[in-house]
Amino acid sequence: MSKWGLGAIGSWLHNKVVDPFIQILRRGVEPKQLAFSTALGISLGVFPIVGVTVFLCGMAIAVLGSSVNAPTVMLANFVATPLELSLMVVFLRFGEFVTGGAHFPLTSDALKKVLTGKASTEITRSILNALLGWLVLAPLIMGALYVLLVPVFAILVRKFKFSAGSSPKLATSSSTELRLKVRET
Repeated sequence: MSKWGLGAIGSWLHNKVVDPFIQILRRGVEPKQLAFSTALGISLGVFPIVGVTVFLCGMAIAVLGSSVNAPTVMLANFVATPLELSLMVVFLRFGEFVTGGAHFPLTSDALKKVLTGKASTEITRSILNALLGWLVLAPLIMGALYVLLVPVFAILVRKFKFSAGSSPKLATSSSTELRLKVRET
């Protein structure tokens, strides 16, 4: 398998998403807090303006404090990035539907207008429509995710809290520490 093949993608995904997620599960966080934090991170992570989501998640963590699990919020935000890009048009169209406004054309001619600065009013209106669409749908997304994730996290927390045959001390150690302990003996 080449260095840039599916194996590399799987390895990257495992290192950046799966391992941190398992470490979060092993820290003993309550399933409801994990579900709320994940739903919040994804809901903020699909905000239709690129580059703003990390700031929004940071603000939410600062405001909500100990009622959220900060690493979970940020991991969910990271995972939501592809969704953010794909949902921009959905939020735009939904905002246009709510306001009854005209459709912003997503064509090459519209792109030329945007690049030459001839579509500033339409761009501002489309951004506001996308924000309105997100503002209306985000609470629904968050609520649905929370309801779906509570039972999932209840199972996962139970499974990963203490691995079979390991002590609580080992279950909270990082995978690097576990590898070192195995090699030392």
